[in-house]
Amino acid sequence: MLELRTDPFPAAGELNALFSAAWGSPHSRDFAEILSRSLAHIGAYSDGRLVGFVNVAWDGGIHAFLLDTSVHPDMRRQGIAMRMVRQATSIARERGAEWLHVDFEPRLAGFYRACGFRPTEAGLIKLA
Repeated sequence: MLELRTDPFPAAGELNALFSAAWGSPHSRDFAEILSRSLAHIGAYSDGRLVGFVNVAWDGGIHAFLLDTSVHPDMRRQGIAMRMVRQATSIARERGAEWLHVDFEPRLAGFYRACGFRPTEAGLIKLA
């Protein structure tokens, strides 16, 4: 059974394992400091194992940002990402955010539209 947890602060090893599987490249980072500054984060667990994650970063005011939406490849196409994004949206609203932003690759446009996001004009500078 799938369980969504709010602010679970997953261990670095389990979050890196999920990101490595979901994104197809090795990850080795300690996220504790990042998550401690987040407005919220959602972990999806199946049988106690982290299988999905989304982070809600924020500016300390009314703007929040979805980051790192990830689902383990073995668990995709089951609605997990949509459930996490919906819960993240609700919690961001409850915690005072008035705007929730997300950047995504064009192939994910349909998914984020289904989650309620609408296209906006935005700018981007790649710094690294």
